[in-house]
Amino acid sequence: MSYNNWEDLKNDCKACRRCGLCETRNNVVVGVGNPNSRVMFIGEGPGQNEDLQGEPFVGRGGKLLDKMLAAVHLDRNKNIYIANIVKCRPPQNRDPLPEEQEQCSVWLKAQIELIKPKIIVCLGRIAAMKMFKEDIKITREHGQFFERDGILYMATLHPAAILRNPNSKPAAFQDYLNLQAKISELCPETYDELLN
Repeated sequence: MSYNNWEDLKNDCKACRRCGLCETRNNVVVGVGNPNSRVMFIGEGPGQNEDLQGEPFVGRGGKLLDKMLAAVHLDRNKNIYIANIVKCRPPQNRDPLPEEQEQCSVWLKAQIELIKPKIIVCLGRIAAMKMFKEDIKITREHGQFFERDGILYMATLHPAAILRNPNSKPAAFQDYLNLQAKISELCPETYDELLN
C-alpha cells in the first residue's frame, strides 16, 4: 500500500482491523513527530499509557527517552519521528506475535516510504529483529550501525529495559552520542530547527 499524504495513511491506519489487537485497543498509536525528518525511531508496540493517550512512548520509559533525546538535541515534536512495529497494544504488554507484526507492517512500510529516513533507530530487540537483523544480540550490538536498502539502522536498549536495569544507562547513552555524530555527518539539517 502506497500513500501520497499523511492524512490518508493515518485515517486508514486508525480504522485498521487486520489482526486481533484491534479488539482490545483504546487507540491506534500511529506515531508522533516531524514527518519531514530524516531520523526515525521505531519501538515494538504501545503499552498501557500509549494505548490510552494515542501517542508512542508517553509513560516512564517515554520520559526517559525524551531526556536522552534532549541531551543530543533531538525532540519528538520537532526533528524526529517515532513509530512502532504494531500500532495497537498487545494484551498485558506482551511481545507482539509474528503474525501481528506482519499484518501491521503495511502501516510502518508506508510511514517509511513517506518519511524516507536516512537513519532508523530501533528501540529494543524486537524492533531491531523485525527491521534489520533477525539474530541481533542487543546487549552486544547496540550502538552499531548496519546498512540495509540505503538506510542506516542502529539498535539501542529499550527505555523500559534501562528502567529495569539502571546500570545499562551509560552504555545506552553512548548509543545516543554515536547517533548524534552520525546525524551530524549524514543529515545535519535535523538540528537546524532546534539549534537556530
